Amino acid sequence: MEIAEILSLQAVLANLKAGSKKQLLQELSAVAAKETGVHERTIFDVLLERERLGSTGVGKGIAIPHGKLGEIDRLYGIFARLPASVDFEAIDEQPVDLIFLLLAPETAGADHLKALARISRLLRDEDACTRLRGSESAEALFALLTQTAEAPAA
Repeated sequence: MEIAEILSLQAVLANLKAGSKKQLLQELSAVAAKETGVHERTIFDVLLERERLGSTGVGKGIAIPHGKLGEIDRLYGIFARLPASVDFEAIDEQPVDLIFLLLAPETAGADHLKALARISRLLRDEDACTRLRGSESAEALFALLTQTAEAPAA
């Protein structure tokens, strides 16, 4: 599973502004709605439902919100870099500034888990995160996300 298979340039947001976790999820849901054709509120509700189980803020300024939708037939990714971090109730209690949203079909099963593992591996790389935080354009972020994904595993 390569990130280039689930992420398009239009789904990369270089300077998403949000004042709260809820607002951030709403903004991401709006972008995801354009990508998937699924109503924004449906996506938002799925993300909120998942967050109620426990925050998808995984620490070190990173969140990987995710959910399953019956209305889609493939995986979709949305990546956002925030110019100002927001409280995401992350496990390390640190605010979040890098977010990778993953939406999967209800039937995705192993593909959903493989994609989550791939995204998590990428965002655990401190060097990759430093480069992502230093990139100002969606094109640069997209190149880093997809290039890093194709690099051989260390």
